[in-house]
Formats: sequence, structure tokens, C-alpha cells
Amino acid sequence: MPELISLLIRHRRLTWELARREISDRYAGQVLGFFWAIGHPLIFMGVYLFIFAVVFKVRINRVDGLPLNYGIYLLSGLIPWLAAQEALTKGVTAVVANTNLVKQVVFPIEILPVRGVLTALLPLLVTLSAVLLYCALVFGAVLKTWFLLPVVIIFLIIGLTGLSFLLAAVGVYFRDLKDLVQVFAFIGIFLIPAFYLPDQVPNFFRPILYLNPFSYMVWVFQDCIYFGSIEHPWAWLVFPAFCLGSFVAGSLIFRRLKASFGNVL
Repeated sequence: MPELISLLIRHRRLTWELARREISDRYAGQVLGFFWAIGHPLIFMGVYLFIFAVVFKVRINRVDGLPLNYGIYLLSGLIPWLAAQEALTKGVTAVVANTNLVKQVVFPIEILPVRGVLTALLPLLVTLSAVLLYCALVFGAVLKTWFLLPVVIIFLIIGLTGLSFLLAAVGVYFRDLKDLVQVFAFIGIFLIPAFYLPDQVPNFFRPILYLNPFSYMVWVFQDCIYFGSIEHPWAWLVFPAFCLGSFVAGSLIFRRLKASFGNVL
């Protein structure tokens, strides 16, 4: 573990440059260019708000004992999930999609999964900034729990990096994992308490909600952005533990399997 952390720190500039280049290459040659890096997540958030707040007319108001409107509740849980979704889908193909780099003996392939996590941060920061700005302007208050967000985001990066290590390593040997992750990314959005309150879930299905580690990620972000207080204390224990555990397990498995990547690819 110290060796891996030292390697990532030593190659931090290369990792950042690869992440920056991936974002810039994605919009190269387009008229609006880098605007889409900001526009895509904002448009995506707008579509979800329109469907659930306008079409389905879902409402969560002060009668329910909740502080803000349904739109903020929705976005506070949806924003971290979309970042996790993008990081996982990129992580599972991080090694397979870069065969030429993997076969170069001198290239530190550990930075490939980390690059995907860094590129997923841009939509997270854009949408998070938009939501916080909206809350400050409309409700005229800055919640103290907002200052916990940098710590929460750091733990999120650690956890997603570990999961990306795990998926990237296993994905080399089990190519179907890419499709399984895509299916989970599609249905997983309905398995987290972002669109609904946990009390609205039938008792029979409620254990699925609490067994899903991403539910605790959502609750932590909701406490910071929406509630303004620690309403889910267990989530603040489970989420950091899950992130650290994922990093340790994922990095160890990646380091154990990477010696055979070149032969398999």
C-alpha cells in the first residue's frame, strides 16, 4: 500500500495531464467545445428535474418535516451517484481500452483507473456548484454542513479509485464485467434513496436499500446539501469505512493481477 500511494503521488502530474487530455479530446473539433463539459451535466440535471418535479409532480415539502423542496432533495442524491456511475463505467475498461500503454514496461498502469475517477469529478463539481449557488440565492442561507463537502468528496474519490482498481483488474480476465457494470449503472439509480424517501419503500424491499453501499454515499451528501445536519449518523460511519475498504481491497487485487495483464491482453 505505501508503494502504491507513493507511485500515485510521484506520477500525479502525468495522471492529471491524461485526465485533462481525455476531457479536451472528447470535445475537440466541436463548435461549442468545452462548453459541453459543463452543459452536459446541467442539461442532464434539468431533464431529471422536469420529469420528476413537473411531469410526475413529486413533492416533498415542509409538512413532511423536511427543510427544502423536492428538487434539491433529488439533486443532492443524484449528483454523487452520476459521478460514481461514470467513474465505474470508465474504470472497468481502463486497462482493456489501453492495451498499448499496458504493454509498455515503463508505463505506470496504476494511473489508468485513477484517470477515469478524475474525469468524473468535473460533472460532480459543476452540478454541485450550481445546486449550492441556487440554494444560497433562493433560500438565502449557507448551511454549515456545506463545509464538510470537501472531506466527503475526498472520501468519494478514495472509494471510487478503489472500485476502479478492482473493476479494471477483474475486467481484463472477465470481459462480461463491462456489461454487468453498465446494467448496474442503469438500474442502480433506482436502488438509491434519491427519488424517494426511505420510508416510502415497502418493507419487503427496504433491506436492499440498506445493503446497497451507495445508499450511504447518498445519505452523506443529502445531510451536507439538503438537511444541513447529521440526519443519518450511521452513514457517516459506513461511507468512510466502505471507501477506505474499497481502496485497500481494490488496489491489492490490482497489484496482484497486473503482472499477467500483458499476457491476457
